[in-house]
Amino acid sequence: MAPPLHAHPRSTLSKMSLHPAQPQTSVSPTSTFSSSYSVLPPKPSSFSTSSNNPPSTGSTSPSPVTFTSLISKTPLAKLPPVPLPEPSPFPTKESNPHRSKRPPLRPLPHTTGPLFKHQPFTVSWNIPDLVCKRYNISLDTSAFKGVATPAKVPGQFLSLFYTDRLGLYPHVDLVGRKQLYGGIPQRGNLRASMNKARADITYYITSKTSRGLAVIDWEEWRPLWDRNWGTKRIYQLLSVAHAMQTNRSLTVEQATEKAKQRFQVAARSLMSGMLTMGRAMRPNYLWGFYLFPNCYNYGWLEPGYSGRCSKEVRRQNDELLWLWESSTALYPSVYLQASLADNPRAALMVRNRVQEALRVSSLPRRSGGAAPVFVYTRPVFVDQNRRFLSQGDLVSTVGESAAVGASGAVLWGASADYDNQASCESLSSYLSSTLNPYVTNVSAAAQLCSSFLCRGNGRCVRKHYNSNHYLHLNPDSFRVVHIQRRYLALGRATFADLKALSRGFTCQCYRGLSCTPRTPRELAKALRFSRKQGLHQKARTLNKAALDDMQQASIPKDNTGKNLKV
Repeated sequence: MAPPLHAHPRSTLSKMSLHPAQPQTSVSPTSTFSSSYSVLPPKPSSFSTSSNNPPSTGSTSPSPVTFTSLISKTPLAKLPPVPLPEPSPFPTKESNPHRSKRPPLRPLPHTTGPLFKHQPFTVSWNIPDLVCKRYNISLDTSAFKGVATPAKVPGQFLSLFYTDRLGLYPHVDLVGRKQLYGGIPQRGNLRASMNKARADITYYITSKTSRGLAVIDWEEWRPLWDRNWGTKRIYQLLSVAHAMQTNRSLTVEQATEKAKQRFQVAARSLMSGMLTMGRAMRPNYLWGFYLFPNCYNYGWLEPGYSGRCSKEVRRQNDELLWLWESSTALYPSVYLQASLADNPRAALMVRNRVQEALRVSSLPRRSGGAAPVFVYTRPVFVDQNRRFLSQGDLVSTVGESAAVGASGAVLWGASADYDNQASCESLSSYLSSTLNPYVTNVSAAAQLCSSFLCRGNGRCVRKHYNSNHYLHLNPDSFRVVHIQRRYLALGRATFADLKALSRGFTCQCYRGLSCTPRTPRELAKALRFSRKQGLHQKARTLNKAALDDMQQASIPKDNTGKNLKV
């Protein structure tokens, strides 16, 4: 099984519900998709406007997403709920949304459209399940949009390329004390590596037309010379030795400068070449390197920690413009150490890492808009892999990623995390009790906000990235229920819910589209318009079917969830 992705350091929820707009489909025998959601339509609002005419589709109507109100004589409050998240579990001085002085909002660059239509934020599953299957322990991943395993399985929605799965990656085996494929980039055989990579891509991504994520996980060295510290300094030493062997007249200082230059040129050729080949061979996959960009904001145990990336780190990330230009997606990591469990500094660490990824994604001038950001996280702590993240920790990782403006999150797991019956049983329980309800909550809230506030033409992004506004459904308006192996968000947003979203969020438009945030007047019109679509009869039918299913299905009941505000 694959090695861990990252050895470096890497809140309670509200009640909501959704209804699947499309049946579940499958990309391959090893890759499945959960049903896409449509947030249920808002309740009528008492907000009045001067116009009684229905708004035009282009300006005030909801997006093409189907909004269906579930109307029934059965009160919504009687639906069996699944626990959801709290608003801002960890208010901090740095992220206080009520601070009086705010910098003016900067215009956001256009971004590429969502991977799945009308799904501005998606969460994918990339956790091994071989041992759990062996024990006949089912893992309910119905809340996830894409499901894959890190194992060597071709044709998956998410293809993860470790060092032995893509080309001939030059690196040093520190344990075996061996230099593989030249050891350092400037001694690698680029042509042979690209030839093997072509065969690897053909094998692992079998379809030329399917869509998905392609993540290259090369962690042995970093393409910037100065970032190869600690155990990675071996690459500097070997590079200097190689330069001096090539030209024995060089001084150590001259050899070091020459080695730095040649190392970075070779690293760039190898990394950008792999991305270029991947894009050419499988253009519908989103290609990028895991852990890039990084913020190196590891000092959360220090007093006054703000989580912000240093000026030096940002400057170095700017030097990697060639990498951002070659990537069609960015995959930063926000794995948590146990020292950040239920800690407000976890949110600070995550939001600044995601914010830096969003910043560098907008540096290249590309016609398709800024590259999407998919944030890697884990359901367990890096240094305590039998301990699951709490709901508050999920808010600090998945919730932060969605609120700051990421396109999605990827939950990754190591084979060592789930290697016996007990760990598999714990994962199965965690999915149903905590993870699935929260993933459903955030996905639904992101869709609701996008459809109403951004007219379906963009995703909602915090007005001020360092605030405590989250994309969570109002527990007074929504419930999450589990019906026939699916998590559904049932309910209707109110005008107050939409106004709350508009206070904390603005819109980032998809390429070529206009998504100016709706004003309160326009939101009210969109609300009324959604009720004039002739869906009431359909809503009654859907609601009756849902309630009938609930009587037959086993509905998990847990009243420990606390209210969550938008």
